[in-house]
Amino acid sequence: RLGTASLASTNGKLVDVERLNIKKYAGKTALGMILTDYLLYVEHNIRKALELCSEGTKQSNFKSWWWKARLGKCYFKLGLYRDAEKQLKSSIKTQPVISTYLELCNVYLRLDLPNTALDILNEASEKFTLEPRILIGIGRIHDMLNDPTQAVTLYKRVLVIDASNIEATACLGAHYFYSDQPELSIRYYRRLIQMGVTTPELWNNLGLCCFYASQYDMALSCFERALSMSNDDIMADIWYNIGHIGISLGDLGLAYQAFKVAISIDPNHGEALNNIAVLEMRRQKLEVARACL
Repeated sequence: RLGTASLASTNGKLVDVERLNIKKYAGKTALGMILTDYLLYVEHNIRKALELCSEGTKQSNFKSWWWKARLGKCYFKLGLYRDAEKQLKSSIKTQPVISTYLELCNVYLRLDLPNTALDILNEASEKFTLEPRILIGIGRIHDMLNDPTQAVTLYKRVLVIDASNIEATACLGAHYFYSDQPELSIRYYRRLIQMGVTTPELWNNLGLCCFYASQYDMALSCFERALSMSNDDIMADIWYNIGHIGISLGDLGLAYQAFKVAISIDPNHGEALNNIAVLEMRRQKLEVARACL
């Protein structure tokens, strides 16, 4: 059929974007919304999505919060942050929606206005009091502003609302580790494992927590699990941490070999090279140490 020819493509794509009749599909609200999300998230054709959103906004007499929100998203992806701010604010004025508040917060963060972003999220938290995504967003900004005390309070509030929130649990685990409370940190990381989160980064962090909590037998088992799951991107860091454990235990041979493995995986791993240089200096091999530095 000629009327739907633009939705049929012979080059393997679902939609022939260049043949789309923007005015026609903007007038069909449901189909236009589906096409907009397809252009944004599948084709990544932001300019075409922007055309469709602009036409959809006009045909809805500027009363549809959805078209305004997607128009703001398009402007954001194109780097037009002030235009995005204008559209997202208008969308919130028409209909307050959680996702729109979060997108407006991202706009202000890109504009380096964290306090304004906080004001927006605090306003949203008054309207949506039990929404964990908003509290997580406020906590992230407090972390960025180096205010961990307030961030921890918010992460705990998130866990009261949603006990299985992965980000809040991980952030609390990291906070207690850097606050010299590895025993508490272990609880949160174990909780993540019980929820089915099994990544090499998690096992690596759990291994460090076990070590600093003097659970040496568990520490090495965790690092073994991390190594078995990791790829080259993180394996060098895991071996670097194993080297630090060797130094702490007084086993300099283990430490030296671990650092050597780390730089064999990532020759530009500066921390491992620095530690190898220190160990070589202890062996009076000054030329080798100088070469590492």
